[in-house]
Amino acid sequence: MAGSSASIERIDVYGYELTYAHGDYVMSSGRVVNRLESTIVRVTTADGTTGFGEVCPLGATYLPAHAAGARAALRELAPALLGADVTNLADAHRRMDAALRGHEYARSPLDVACWDAFGRIAGLPVAALLGGVLQPALPLYVAIPLGTPDEMAAFARRERAAGMRRFQLKLGAAPADDAARVRAVLDATGPGDEITGDANGAWRRQDAIAFANLVKDVPRFRLEQPCPTLEECLAVRHRTNLPMVLDEVITDLPTLVRAAGEEAMDQVNLKVSRVGGLGPARAMRDAAVALGIRLMIEDSWGGDVVSAAVAHLAAGTPADALFAVSFMNDWTNEHVAGYAPRSRDGLGPVPDGPGLGIEVDVDALGEPLFSVAA
Repeated sequence: MAGSSASIERIDVYGYELTYAHGDYVMSSGRVVNRLESTIVRVTTADGTTGFGEVCPLGATYLPAHAAGARAALRELAPALLGADVTNLADAHRRMDAALRGHEYARSPLDVACWDAFGRIAGLPVAALLGGVLQPALPLYVAIPLGTPDEMAAFARRERAAGMRRFQLKLGAAPADDAARVRAVLDATGPGDEITGDANGAWRRQDAIAFANLVKDVPRFRLEQPCPTLEECLAVRHRTNLPMVLDEVITDLPTLVRAAGEEAMDQVNLKVSRVGGLGPARAMRDAAVALGIRLMIEDSWGGDVVSAAVAHLAAGTPADALFAVSFMNDWTNEHVAGYAPRSRDGLGPVPDGPGLGIEVDVDALGEPLFSVAA
């Protein structure tokens, strides 16, 4: 409750730049990024406990989210959390609901920061607070930027040599060209590897169906977010036997339940910041498991803090329901918590210290963009 030792007395908002570790990250529709602005939130409670959260939109054309928008929304949301108890996440979300409608991606770092502080106060990892750990080592995937078939195959070989066994290919160009990309990566990987072709909603329905027909005989392959709307993806689903993954169109629990009810997908890509933080993401994770839908758990982009949050959420997912996780800090050059958590041989560890289990170097972040205090 307000006034307790766990009540929030100060919120600091920091900005820093993340650069992509492999040059240009190329997606469909001409989208290219090589550096992104990330935002880190620190909450400080009355007893001096701190907690951290992070949000890093993937540019301004991937989802209806962008870095400047996150920071503007945080100016509205942060004052509403002053006096909130970090151990009472239900009240924290009620306060955010009253302060600003929507903007889940801006709520997310505040939610995660509260979970981090809550865990530190309780002396428990966030994963324990979210329900427990079912697997301490998480299967990771790597995204391969859109390029020529040879370039994408070479990328897959390098990552496979480092232990990766799950690969997401950025697609969304001409169907025949994309089919050639898939077959090139198939040849570069092994019989136990898994491949996902992600168009990021770029195809028209007829192009997606044409592509699906071209790769219908490709083993260990699944199709992700072929079209921009759920209705279009469902139409494609009805015309192919390929396993279907939905991502951008699954924005909350109701859309997840609707898509499951219409048998629109075999798998969902759950992004923590898209749905408003670890609390809402946990509800969607558990619903997906109950509905028999496999999960990819990740975020749009980010560094060490995002990767830690993703690890704690993924840890409580049954092994047979968790297809893959991404540690975004493997994809970036900058590290604010000593490159922790750090993957090895295609697996990601779950930090076992209190809270997120990482220590953020606040000095490396510089001065806050802004702060609010009680």
